[in-house]
Amino acid sequence: MKILIINGPNLNLLGTREPEIYGSISMEDYLDKLRSEFPSLELEYYQSNIEGEIINCLQKDEFDALVINPGAYTHYSYAIADCLKNISKPKVEVHISNIYKREEFRQKSVTAASTDAVLSGFGMDGYRLAVLSLL
Repeated sequence: MKILIINGPNLNLLGTREPEIYGSISMEDYLDKLRSEFPSLELEYYQSNIEGEIINCLQKDEFDALVINPGAYTHYSYAIADCLKNISKPKVEVHISNIYKREEFRQKSVTAASTDAVLSGFGMDGYRLAVLSLL
């Protein structure tokens, strides 16, 4: 099974960006951990700060299931939401922080309705929980 993990803008800075909110582990280090925990899975990772590049990656449709953290696009990208609507494969939206304990604008996800589930506030472990839910 091939699971695509997509991260949106500024998530390339995981490990150094606001560690009190996002933790101190890089995504690359966390992916190593995931891959060793799930050796039978093909975990592919893609990150972009550019909305259209995320949509292009999704439209390639080269995966069996999806874990997506749209980052700030969560709150206003109807383009990503529309793209997710067209994907009939299982998909989970992940947020490292609890978006409902943050600023008001972060408490609304326009992309969540186009996914099967949302995990918020589990830290980096949200990605692992998402993978488990897809199995």
